[in-house]
Amino acid sequence: MDPMVGDAEMVYALVLLFIFCASAWLEIVLRASVFRRWRRLVATLLIVTPVFLLWDVLAVSWGHWWFDESQVGAWRVPGGLPVEEVMFFPIVGLAAILTFESVKAIRRRPDTRGSS
Repeated sequence: MDPMVGDAEMVYALVLLFIFCASAWLEIVLRASVFRRWRRLVATLLIVTPVFLLWDVLAVSWGHWWFDESQVGAWRVPGGLPVEEVMFFPIVGLAAILTFESVKAIRRRPDTRGSS
């Protein structure tokens, strides 16, 4: 029996945690103001997440997509998707929004390098 099997089941969840942590700091350091406008964030994620989840369910049921059982946990939602896949779309969506809003925040800052 492979001693790493138990740990391997967490790979997808750990990748999602990394994505969240790698982008969450943008809110504080670059003042992206995404969490402050939480209603807008929730509305955005609630519009796109169900569409992509339906797409995923269909792709899996038609055999176009599958999940490596050694990389995901045992919990499934109706439709057969791993819980990690359900969390993928809001987490990656949040990361994209944080990145976009951070770029906008940086571009709004005045140029303090001086002009010589």
